Amino acid sequence: MTRFFPVETSVLHSPAWFVPFDEFAQRARAAGVGTELDRFDPDGNVWVPQDTQAIRTPSAAIAYPELGRRRGAGAPAERFRVRFSAIGLAPLYPADGDDFDAAVAGVEFVATPYDDTTPPAVDSEPRVVRLLPSVAFPYGPGVRTIYGVVVDAATRAPVRNALVEARGVTIRDGIAWLERTLTDAAGAFRLALRWAGEPVTGPPPVQLFHLTATERPGRTGALDVRLPTERDVRHVIEIAEDPLAGSDHSHEQ
Repeated sequence: MTRFFPVETSVLHSPAWFVPFDEFAQRARAAGVGTELDRFDPDGNVWVPQDTQAIRTPSAAIAYPELGRRRGAGAPAERFRVRFSAIGLAPLYPADGDDFDAAVAGVEFVATPYDDTTPPAVDSEPRVVRLLPSVAFPYGPGVRTIYGVVVDAATRAPVRNALVEARGVTIRDGIAWLERTLTDAAGAFRLALRWAGEPVTGPPPVQLFHLTATERPGRTGALDVRLPTERDVRHVIEIAEDPLAGSDHSHEQ
């Protein structure tokens, strides 16, 4: 586990910059966030843990200054990945800008070699790494949540690290809202629903929420949840290969 070292001056060069972002609180967060750095070994086709120290900048970015600096800039570029952790939160991989895939285990980047006479070939840009509430997230009093599990539609096996989402718009002003979480090793999820869903005339009157679960592009599932009548139901979202085929919108008590 990497320890962070605060930096009061600018860093000369880092091949990657990361901004951890607490999505539930809607703010950047570096305190309490741990990282582990791995280097890809092409000969063994494995990721090898590194002891390179990360630093935390005054703007809450995490960087690896001078990674790739070596004598003679003719050496090949190297692949690295950073894995993030925080109590009660789960990192969403990859970083912003790429499609979600539950099999991705970190944010990858390339460190281009450089030295005092040959500057880095590529300038790095900060990448946002979103931290989503996990099953163990300590939601505050009054936060409405639902729970359930994501499974494979064919095998019924739990789907680990699946992305569970609910989207909608506020009733009063039509502003879009989004709630997201990730499943744990047992495929379980717990999702906050802080905004109102689509009103459905009763009896009894309910709010309708549309949930989706994604394992990777092309493997998704969907489920409609009605509150408050189904708040205490263990919701099951089935993931199938063809998203157009849908999933069995059923519940288990």
